[in-house]
Amino acid sequence: MIDPPRDEAREANRMCQQAGIKTVMITGDHRLTAVAVAKEIGLVGDDTSTKVLTGNELSALSDAQFEEIVGDVRVYARVAPEDKLRIVKALKKKGEIVAMTGDGVNDAPALKQADIGVAMGITGTDVTKEAADMVLADDNFATIVGAVEGGRGIYDNIRKFSFFLMRSNFDELALIGTFALLGLELPLTAGMILWLNLVTDGGPAIALTMDPPEADIMKRPPRDPKEGVLHGRLASIIATFTAQFVLTGGLFYWQYYLLPGPLTPLKLAQARTMAFTRATLQELFVVWNCRSEKHNAFKVGFLSNKFLLIAVLGSAALTILVPFLGLFDTVVMDDPLEWLLVVVAAMSGLLILPEIFYDRKIFRWR
Repeated sequence: MIDPPRDEAREANRMCQQAGIKTVMITGDHRLTAVAVAKEIGLVGDDTSTKVLTGNELSALSDAQFEEIVGDVRVYARVAPEDKLRIVKALKKKGEIVAMTGDGVNDAPALKQADIGVAMGITGTDVTKEAADMVLADDNFATIVGAVEGGRGIYDNIRKFSFFLMRSNFDELALIGTFALLGLELPLTAGMILWLNLVTDGGPAIALTMDPPEADIMKRPPRDPKEGVLHGRLASIIATFTAQFVLTGGLFYWQYYLLPGPLTPLKLAQARTMAFTRATLQELFVVWNCRSEKHNAFKVGFLSNKFLLIAVLGSAALTILVPFLGLFDTVVMDDPLEWLLVVVAAMSGLLILPEIFYDRKIFRWR
């Protein structure tokens, strides 16, 4: 007599192995039945001597002995409800993040003790559902794996969103502060800064939250829960901040103070227009290298996120129209050399490659 696993269970277990997730079967069935099912879904191989434990064998072990082998056990057979609670505690003591599934009243303590308690929505009791953190509507293990993939994608997009905004905002504060302290004309007006924060940053940042998951999302090991959202990205943030500050400020200073001619309001407007246009385009280039931690924009591609493409093109078009509309005291740049200089300087955003800067240590920080 056997309750066969679902057809998708083997593929779900394989995806868990790729993703660095340890799958453990806990059942009240006989050891031989449990082993047969575990082999069928690829949970254990032919050698099961160190990977299968029965309830009686578990009871004979002290807590210290059990903690030594708990990481290697893949199948528990003939277990009692209290054994599930002991298994969860041992795994958590080893530093594991534990998700436990269950459906009976006796499973409630183990689900409550686990980091993520998952109750069965069809066969689960009301007590179990109340104790759980989430309810599995279709009682299908493959759905849990799909949820892991979806969760990783959502977390990645939160990182992309935060990363882009961190790379695109602090330079303006440093730029205005530096020129103000030196008693020089400000490169950007308040209206320009507002435009950069709302129009230039807003659309692309929102579009990043709709980025499709990367191909290797279920081939990575689980992240360290102690890592921050911007872990491994400080070097890239500093590099972008420095490029924006130096190039925007340097372009303004060269155009207004170093080029020959009197310091007229028209010359100031021309210098601010070039600085504003360069800063805007730089951010629209930078956003493409925020989509992956380890692959640059040319490897990831520019067409896989149509929302981002539309947002970037829309922001660029609106920015180009700003001088024609006479906003922020800007003037139309009619010299092709000025446009060439602005665009080339802005393209530095594409050169700050994730492959170079990801996970680089800055002094003792990451």
